[in-house]
Amino acid sequence: MTYRTTAALALIAAGAMTLVAACGGTSSSGSSSGTSAGGPVHGGNLVIARTADSQSMNNTTVFDNESIWIFEQIMQPLYTVTPNGKAVQPWLATSYTVSPDKKTYTFTLRKGVKFSNGKPMTSADVKFSIDQASAAAKGWGYINTAIKSVSAPSPSTVVVSLKYPWAPLLADLSLFSNAIVPANYDGQTENQFYQHPIGTGPFKWDYWHKGSALKLVRNPYFWQKGKPYLDSVTWTDVPSDNTRELQLKGGQAQVDEFPAWSTVASLKATSGITMNLFHSTRTDYLAFNETVKPFQDVHVRRAMSYAINRAALVKAVLFGNGVPANSIFPPQVPYYQPATKGLQYNLAAAKAEMAKSTVPHGFSTTILVPTGFSDSQTIATILQSELKPLGITLKIQTLDPNTANLDQQNLKYDMTLTYWTMDIPDPDELATFAVDPNSGAKSFFTAYNNPTVVKATHQAEQTLTTATRQALYNTVQSQSAADAFMAFLYYSPYAYATTSNVHGFFVTPLGNYHLENVWMSK
Repeated sequence: MTYRTTAALALIAAGAMTLVAACGGTSSSGSSSGTSAGGPVHGGNLVIARTADSQSMNNTTVFDNESIWIFEQIMQPLYTVTPNGKAVQPWLATSYTVSPDKKTYTFTLRKGVKFSNGKPMTSADVKFSIDQASAAAKGWGYINTAIKSVSAPSPSTVVVSLKYPWAPLLADLSLFSNAIVPANYDGQTENQFYQHPIGTGPFKWDYWHKGSALKLVRNPYFWQKGKPYLDSVTWTDVPSDNTRELQLKGGQAQVDEFPAWSTVASLKATSGITMNLFHSTRTDYLAFNETVKPFQDVHVRRAMSYAINRAALVKAVLFGNGVPANSIFPPQVPYYQPATKGLQYNLAAAKAEMAKSTVPHGFSTTILVPTGFSDSQTIATILQSELKPLGITLKIQTLDPNTANLDQQNLKYDMTLTYWTMDIPDPDELATFAVDPNSGAKSFFTAYNNPTVVKATHQAEQTLTTATRQALYNTVQSQSAADAFMAFLYYSPYAYATTSNVHGFFVTPLGNYHLENVWMSK
């Protein structure tokens, strides 16, 4: 949260850029190649100790990664992201044709695909799924705004008609919100269906003990022969960094999601553990709630953004495993603009902005931090010190991660730490999510609204020319940085620690992982 054989794909490829090794990327070959342990074997129950519980399994409305990474194992879209995160590849669709006016796409579906209940997937299911995703006004419906209609002229053919040419269509169809579910929710209501969703993915539903664990088991009807290798995957909710590490070392878990950066070096040196730093599109931000005073004041936001020493954060929090952020976009995303400088550390400029503000002598405010996240606590503590010269008194409010997530989405906070990972290899998803207050995400849950930025974002969606799209996204990046609706903090890799008997675990730069490829040596 954060995805290609046409002109649109050529544009994507032309604009793509790679997050370099300065972001701390190291090889994950020990856990992903499987060569040292021979070929893949079947069996095993993988346990992933994660930082927070999921919010919902409804792929069309939910925004949190802890939900997304799970239902991506159950439900699949027509296209999926390539391993390098820069393009898409056929998944439940195998090919398409496009009309000369670029407004009609005809997709051929993969043969022999079945849902986990054994029923064949047809074009009727695809039409229903995309229609439902498009109707999700409070969720990801904005992704499908260009879709005029979807038709199913034959069981293996789907036609998507557009209102206008749309550059990111294939990337949008690879988003999890457009994953395919049974037509009419297999005879259930929407709410009933998402209590135990059905899809075509490698795993199917077992149980969800909220606040404790969620388990999926092998789908015997999965269309990739011989996969998945695992019998089951269980995600356990372990907010404490220390507890997740202890469980990994003790064998109660095989994957530690996001170990504390302070432990990366020691985990690299720990026998029986593989410390993975995957190239990523992760960007961390400090979000300001513009419905709360004085954050409507751009000078206040700019002052605070100038006051943050990002290089010091990278050193103190990431232990050097990252680089300061200059743009709302991460470098891996097409149309990222390195020339956008953002508001980098400059205390004199920070004080000058405060002097122009409605609160020139400072104010008191609160930062919302989830419990159990030592890195977030460290950032908040550093911010307390960095904002003092501006006369700003910062109080730290801690809540459990699930409540903190909900409070952010309901704009019940002053300031909070948040992050983004791309889901599609096109900037449209992030740009619209982050800067359009009517997108369903309230401008990254900040209430930010700059008509110039919103207009440029939507013009870029309907532009098929690389240079013109770049110019529009340059406007989005430079103006949103100047508005400081969030303070862009840093880019970092994805840190996952696994036991050394786990093979094939690989996270794409967009944050998703294909657990059908994972196996455990005996």
